[in-house]
Amino acid sequence: MIQKKICMLGSFAVGKSSLVRRFVENMFSDKYMTTIGVKIEKKIIDLKNQSLTLVIWDIAGENGFHQIQGTYLRGMSGYILVADKTRTGTLDTAMNIHKTVGQAFRDVPFILLMNKMDLTGQWDVQESAIDKLSNDGWDIFKTSAKTVQNVEEAFNMLGLKMLEK
Repeated sequence: MIQKKICMLGSFAVGKSSLVRRFVENMFSDKYMTTIGVKIEKKIIDLKNQSLTLVIWDIAGENGFHQIQGTYLRGMSGYILVADKTRTGTLDTAMNIHKTVGQAFRDVPFILLMNKMDLTGQWDVQESAIDKLSNDGWDIFKTSAKTVQNVEEAFNMLGLKMLEK
């Protein structure tokens, strides 16, 4: 069995923990509980006739005062950037994280999740910003941990990208 480490990265309160919980346990809660440090979950998935164990490191959100601990990133096979569709600044943070992580961990596969797609009346991120990243080659999924929209598909896509490495 193949095992791969994935790091969940993004601003605070973008839904990283909710996405992990939805993917691993198929559960969702509206109660917000901030992650302190890192929480680690596992899930076995089948891709290309192989069992793949995803070891998911749900890392505390980044804000202006907190930088991602480099030690949390060591050994990762891929990462998921998460931004909140209702807060433009979270996409900027995700792009900055990608730039920083990409310099230290070249050629590590990643995807971007635009989360909270269920909050249609509150969307703040412009589609043109998402389209630009997509045109630059980023794999982007519009997700909702609440409604399950594209959650499994996103993790599976990253799994496939990591198997190709």
